Amino acid sequence: MKIGIDVMGGDFAPNETLKGVISALSEPDLSDVQLTLIGDKAIIETQLKASDVANRVEIVHADETIGMAEHPTRAISQKRNSSINIGLKLLAEGQIDGFAGAGNTGAMMVGALYTVKAIDGILRPSLTSLVPKIDGSNGLILDVGANADVKPDVMGQFGILGSLYAQHVLGIDNPRVGLLSIGEEKEKGNMLNQAVYPILENTRGINFIGNIEGRDLFSDTADVIVCDGFTGNIVLKTCEGFFYKLKKRGIKDDFLDRFNFESYGGTAILGVNKPIIIGHGISKANTFVNMIRLTKQVVLSNLIQKIKAKL
Repeated sequence: MKIGIDVMGGDFAPNETLKGVISALSEPDLSDVQLTLIGDKAIIETQLKASDVANRVEIVHADETIGMAEHPTRAISQKRNSSINIGLKLLAEGQIDGFAGAGNTGAMMVGALYTVKAIDGILRPSLTSLVPKIDGSNGLILDVGANADVKPDVMGQFGILGSLYAQHVLGIDNPRVGLLSIGEEKEKGNMLNQAVYPILENTRGINFIGNIEGRDLFSDTADVIVCDGFTGNIVLKTCEGFFYKLKKRGIKDDFLDRFNFESYGGTAILGVNKPIIIGHGISKANTFVNMIRLTKQVVLSNLIQKIKAKL
């Protein structure tokens, strides 16, 4: 299996990215993975010189980098030789099986739509995040920022995408799909949620359980939580801020530790034709190890084909 890595993307790139690459290639469960490193060839070769992973990596030079604050569409169209553009081109051509990076999220999304393209029938691709449950398992929430404003039928597709991901990547049998709202009753919620409810209710092949509330996020009420990207991003950033505030106060708890994004690596873009994983901009070496692990897992799950078959 070949996985492409955007070496230049992220706040701590390329140093932490390459540390993660070296660590990942020493992990037993990643022994069958070859990495294609996309970025400044001179920098990559210099940092890898002291390691013994040269026979398991291929370096593809990219002489441009898309910054974290750059406008996604403009950067993708103007920086054709950026590490993101080159990585997505290799993915579209089948030269790598999956692509991962911690660079500009918007650029990754826009580039994916231009290069890899959305699966036929997908209205809007989505971003997900894992949600730790108090019983030790994980749920899934989507969308978490790719689509701040959506139409009801788009959110209806989120239920299908999330259900397939939960089943085939997280290994949850018959995942329960809940709609995040302000009350359990069918009539509760804003106009968008009230329009989405009957769509999810009548979607064949998903286990829709109705509305769930914010207090249900970390319980074993639902496995897949559907919401618009505006709401989902607020939920995600609230959890992230809560985690860091409590850690700063020296509070130690096993459940709290599961909110650390480093242990998950990143999130898949659901609804495009190839496996693409986006990591947090502040990813460190350990995060990249888990990002590579997640990319392998998504590739092996054959998730893309399962989404196509479902649609």
